[in-house]
Amino acid sequence: MGGGNAQKSKMAREKNLEKAKAAAKGSQLESNKKAMTIQCKVCMQTFICTTSEVKCREHAEAKHPKSDAYACFPHLKK
Repeated sequence: MGGGNAQKSKMAREKNLEKAKAAAKGSQLESNKKAMTIQCKVCMQTFICTTSEVKCREHAEAKHPKSDAYACFPHLKK
């Protein structure tokens, strides 16, 4: 029937461990920052690594109409 201090401490540790796990898996902000690998060479805006060639060309036409898409994104020349 009792619940000694050791049992209370164990329960508290388990509870805090569960809280830590829940907090760790909640945010993707850090992984999203790491995925921003494509960068416009004119304005230095970054784009996520899954950005398509079409989106890169749209950015170049909308933001930098005087320069071509290859000046903004040299990786498109491949």
